[in-house]
Amino acid sequence: MLVGIEDSRYTPGSMDDLYRDYILEHYRRPHNFGVLEGANASHEGANPLCGDRITLQLRLADGKIAAVGFTGRGCAISQASASLLTDEVKGKPVVDASALTSQDVLDLLGIEISPARLKCALLSLDTLQQALADAAGAAATAAPAPAPASQGQPA
Repeated sequence: MLVGIEDSRYTPGSMDDLYRDYILEHYRRPHNFGVLEGANASHEGANPLCGDRITLQLRLADGKIAAVGFTGRGCAISQASASLLTDEVKGKPVVDASALTSQDVLDLLGIEISPARLKCALLSLDTLQQALADAAGAAATAAPAPAPASQGQPA
């Protein structure tokens, strides 16, 4: 008997199982986990509803995310999301990383996320955006103020 496309071994249910395994693997063995030496941007994010916590550290250089690391604890969704997101942003221009959306993170996860778990899934994105905003603010305050324009009058 020939097996047609509709009889494929990958059904929607089995694809969900593959994605669940993928998420569990990122939870058990997260990528970029650990304290990043030489970080010049950092932010700690938390989800008070469930206790998830993530500290994201970035090493920014030449307008890019040269290196990224995270530490934290929480549910499989929050930790896998952080692992996947750090893989996604490593080496990217800061402007591109800043433009990532909630949908981009949900696409990385690849499964439907219930409304109750949405904050868990997006904790890493929120923390990344805060770290980048903090870094931009620090860079703006560290930049020298422009010299006042000369009025042509002697001092």
